[in-house]
Amino acid sequence: MDSELANLLTTRGPLTGAELATAGGFDDILSLWRRCHAPGLRLRTTGRRYLRLDHAVDGYARLSPSIRREFLTYTLIGLDGQEHAIETRAAALERDAARISADKLNLTRDSVCMALAALPDEPRLLRDAAFMIAGDITYGMAHRVPRPEKSSGRLVRGSDLDLIIVVKDDLPPDITAALDDAIYRQKHYLLTHPDHQEEIDYVLKPLAKVRRQLAFDRFDRMVACKILCECQPLYGSPFLFREVMQLVTDSGVRGKINAMEESADRFRREAEHVLLDPAATAASARPPLDLFYTREEGDEIY
Repeated sequence: MDSELANLLTTRGPLTGAELATAGGFDDILSLWRRCHAPGLRLRTTGRRYLRLDHAVDGYARLSPSIRREFLTYTLIGLDGQEHAIETRAAALERDAARISADKLNLTRDSVCMALAALPDEPRLLRDAAFMIAGDITYGMAHRVPRPEKSSGRLVRGSDLDLIIVVKDDLPPDITAALDDAIYRQKHYLLTHPDHQEEIDYVLKPLAKVRRQLAFDRFDRMVACKILCECQPLYGSPFLFREVMQLVTDSGVRGKINAMEESADRFRREAEHVLLDPAATAASARPPLDLFYTREEGDEIY
């Protein structure tokens, strides 16, 4: 058993990877992750893994959270004999993630409502636009770990508010532009207000673009399809939402996404096995470190 980690866990009880790193002053997270697989230590991962598409990974498909993020935020480390304490804390972590996800979903919906309330064409938009939520929130995996927002560098509170807006093809361009401007103002407000510091990452597109993206024939369209497969209704027209989901189903992209997720799962398991051995990591032809030190978890949406 790793005596240094055992002493910390005996004193402090089960800790997340981030808490353990802070408690022991460990800066090398990969090394700490390896040490936590020593005999006598128990790892309990909360939440779930799901597909991300990433240019930096061979075949584009990886699982989220990354190995590092999963270890720091969603994994508890304890000792043999601390099983009850580990399960108690695991349940609390999952409740926290579910609460954070619900709070972020409600904040996104409130922001959409405020944006539409300022527009003269609100009644038409409620008929001709579907507002959908995607990303971490839909998996109950949202977190509040501070991170820099991509364009400004401002610190935001964890997971994006991933908002997908689909409008009917005959919606006049001036109404679409006014909606885009209203959502952008809400984005700026949430990003800069000290009580929020949240990032709305949104895309606004006509139904015709959805049809083109379902061709699933290049990276940006694959990302769009993956996001559509995870979308949940948030606001606006339930009829247009159902039409979008029927297009997704009829296109067959769900099967392609499932196949990519299965491939990513195999790659993740192989990478974890290799990463536990520093020599094997250095000798690996396929870089498993891509799945440990991934770029920022928030991918672009299309």
